[in-house]
Amino acid sequence: MSRKTITRTELGEAIYQEVGLSRNESSDLFETVLNKISETLIMGETVKISSFGTFSIRSKSERIGRNPKTGVEVPITPRRVINFRPSQQLKTRISKINKDVNDQSA
Repeated sequence: MSRKTITRTELGEAIYQEVGLSRNESSDLFETVLNKISETLIMGETVKISSFGTFSIRSKSERIGRNPKTGVEVPITPRRVINFRPSQQLKTRISKINKDVNDQSA
């Protein structure tokens, strides 16, 4: 299995081929969806995409970390991080693909 990163352009092209909108309309639609997801997360709300997964924001408090190279303790400032929890359907699909790949290589 090759390790390839899919780009915004490729996702827009996939929408174009599947839906039949123009390339510009497909790209605009995709950008609109990404913007809405981003805006919702920025407001601290959860985004749940059925059969795919849930994006949420988690607040992390200040803590003391350690530089692994020098061992010096440094404070880590409080921050908000994005958390993704895949749906059971997505986990099942990925597990099936991994199983099929392992069966082929054996």
